[in-house]
Order: sequence, then C-alpha cells, then structure tokens
Amino acid sequence: MSISVEKKPGTISRNKLLGIAGLGWLFDAMDVGILAFVIAALHADWGLTSNQMGWIGSVNSIGMAVGAFVFGIYADRVGRKKIFIITLLLFSIASGISAFTTTLAAFMILRFFVGMGLGGELPVASTLVAESVPARERGRVIVLLESFWAAGWLVAAIISYFIIPSFGWRVALLLTALPAFYALYLRINLPDSPQFSAKKDVLRSISTNIKEVWSKKYRRPTVMLWIVWFTVVFSYYGMFLWLPSVMVLKGFTLIKSFQYVLIMTLAQLPGYFTAAWLIERIGRKFVLVTYLTGTAASALAFGNADTITLLIVAGAFLSFFNLGAWGALYAYSPEQYPTVIRGTGTGMAAAFGRVGGIFGPLLVGFLLTAGIGINVIFAIFCGAILIGAMAVAFLGTETKQMELE
Repeated sequence: MSISVEKKPGTISRNKLLGIAGLGWLFDAMDVGILAFVIAALHADWGLTSNQMGWIGSVNSIGMAVGAFVFGIYADRVGRKKIFIITLLLFSIASGISAFTTTLAAFMILRFFVGMGLGGELPVASTLVAESVPARERGRVIVLLESFWAAGWLVAAIISYFIIPSFGWRVALLLTALPAFYALYLRINLPDSPQFSAKKDVLRSISTNIKEVWSKKYRRPTVMLWIVWFTVVFSYYGMFLWLPSVMVLKGFTLIKSFQYVLIMTLAQLPGYFTAAWLIERIGRKFVLVTYLTGTAASALAFGNADTITLLIVAGAFLSFFNLGAWGALYAYSPEQYPTVIRGTGTGMAAAFGRVGGIFGPLLVGFLLTAGIGINVIFAIFCGAILIGAMAVAFLGTETKQMELE
C-alpha cells in the first residue's frame, strides 16, 4: 500500500516518519510478544503459579497506565519528540536489564518500568504521526503505523519458537532490547509535530488541560474513548498474554503451543492492512465496530474450540479482527481533541485502558486457579469487547478526513 510523499522545508516525508516511528513500535511489540512466551517459559523454569503468571502481565500494564498518563500529559508541555525519545530509552534499558534477573520480584519491578516506556510511547507516537500527515491519509498512515505491531509480534513468535527452547528466555529478552537503541538513534533527528511546534508557546497548566478533557465540549468523546480503551486493553492482554499458556493448558507441549501461536500471529498483518484500506473509504466507526464485533465472535469460538483446526482458525480470526481494531483505535483517539490537549486526552484514555490491562491477566490467573474453564473466561472477554463496540456505535462520531484543530 503506497503513501504519497509531500516534503516541505523543515518537515520529514511520511514514509520516513512512518519508518522511524514504526521501527520503535515494532520493538515495543516484540517485547510484549516475547513476554507472553516468557511467562509460559517462566512457569516451567521458576515453577510459577497461575496467579503469579497473571501478576507479571498486570505489573506490565500498571507501568503502561502510569506511563500513558504521565508521558501523555507532558507531551503537551515539552513536545511529542522529546517524550518519544525518553520513553523508548526507558523501555530499552529496563527490558535489557530484566534479562539478568534471578527473582520474580526483580523481574516484576523491571517490567513496571518497561511498561512505563511502552505505555507512554504508543499514544504519543500516534499523536505525533496524526499531527504530521494530511487529513486525507491520516487514518491510513496511523493504521499502517500500528501494523508494525503485528510485525513485532511475528518476530517475537519466531524468536520464541527458535530461541527460548534452545537458548532460554534471557537471550530472547536481550534480542528484543538491543535493536531498540537503533530506533532511538534514528529519532534524534526526527522533527517534532508541526502542529505542536506552531502552538508550543501557548503554555497551559496540566490541571487546565485535564479539566478541559472532561469539559462539556469533550465529555462525550472522552467517555466513549475511556470505555473502548478499557474493554479493548482488558481483553487483549487477558487473551494474548495468556495465549501460549492457554495452548499448553489445552494439552499441547510448550514448543507446539509456540508454533500454533506463530501461525495465529500471521493473521494480524492482513487485519491491519484491511483496516487501513477501509478506514479512509468507509470510516473509523465502521472499522472499529465491525472489527470489535469480529473479535468478540472469535474469542467465543476460540474458548469453545475442541480441535486443533478450530483452535488455529479461531485464533487467526481473533488476531485478524483484534489487531485491526487496535489500528483503528489509535487513528481515532487523537482525532477527538485539539492540539493543545491532544496528548493529554489520548494519554488519559490510554492510561485508563491500561487499568483494564491490569485486571485482564489477573482475572485469567484467578479464574484458572478457581477451576473455571477456558470457554467461560473467553466468553467474559467476548462480552467486554461487545461493550466497547456499543460505546463507539452510540457515543462516537465519524472523524474521517476531518482537519485537526
């Protein structure tokens, strides 16, 4: 899918911006993807219980909630580029050090800081890209940015399948952390958002920005975003961080489960590309509602699948629809606010969503310990996603090709 290039003095071409931002996005996804496989490996290596496995994913999400809130707010104060660099540096260092931990407590502390970097970078990156491309292609470019997430997950699945069984999870974590420094190098010369640069002299207090996000004018889109972010993140981290472990619980070996998850991960790419194609032709609301509904149906089918074929097919559709919805959500969120509060509004919505990411993995661990079946667990995620779809359908407004304030 091609993107036109219209370079102006002091700006960067869209393709270059997409490549630089996308590379960091890819390494972020590699880390989250690796974590799903590392949790399954730590279960065998450290003898973790289901509750302890759930807490690893939740601590990561606690960090992401803090990072999205803090760094989103400061992106409106100091600029998108500076936060873009700080968050990647934080993520890279903490992820690399976590490869050398020998206790669960130390591993979880470092995962908190990894989460802070991840949680802060993602909404700020989408805001930067949204403010740097014209309205006619903004949605498509941001969905394509999000497609780097699928590539990162795919690389994580490949590394996990070939590296973890032979060389261990520590080597796998190092492989995800070290290349991120290259993305950091590329970002140093990246210009800031032209919209932020034009309004950076308008100094507003943090409290003023937070209040405006919840003012009468923006209350409806804020409520809508908070609901959909919570339900999407709750279900995504509850399902995908547990996916390799769920496959093991369904009776497959660790290596086989990695192989099947790798196959499912391949379906993420067409999910993004179809969403990118549809988002500028039909609109954000259609893509979000359709892909979230597809995610809900796939989750229900996956939880009730009783054969290898059904598991792989349902898992592939789960990846296809869920990640396509993620791409649309990152395109849709920054379009709800003007430049002066865009980072704050998007960051706060993402932060509230990460609260869902705390409870999702914990819920799975708790329910598995209580003897609740996989089918019931995935039915809960199905219901949550449908709530998100309804929030967009009834509270959301179409923003296709809308010029940003």
